[in-house]
Parts: sequence; structure tokens; C-alpha cells
Amino acid sequence: MPHLAWQKSSFSGGGEGNCIELAATNPDRIHLRESDHPHETTTATPHALANLFRTLKAGHLSR
Repeated sequence: MPHLAWQKSSFSGGGEGNCIELAATNPDRIHLRESDHPHETTTATPHALANLFRTLKAGHLSR
């Protein structure tokens, strides 16, 4: 995988740990990782990620 320029979420609060970080390799792929586990990443399309964020904001995920 090429070197990725990771960006922390603006909701992270600036502290270490418990942060979601994003990196884009091209307009069709966004990589996500948890700052506590930087070697574990997942990839999504911008459309899928937007749907996830809408679902989370609406509180429609069950535990």
C-alpha cells in the first residue's frame, strides 16, 4: 500500500487514542483506521462512508 496521508477526525479532541483517521488514495477510495490500532485499516467508497455517517448520526444502529 502506498504511503497514506492520514487525517484525524475533527471530533477527536486532539488527544491520543480513540480517534478515527481517514486517508484517500483516489476519489473512489477512502481508508479508515482507529488510532489505537493503526495497522488495521478498512476501505470504503465515499458513498458507503456517507451512508454510514448518516446512519450513525440518526442513531439507527443497534448494539
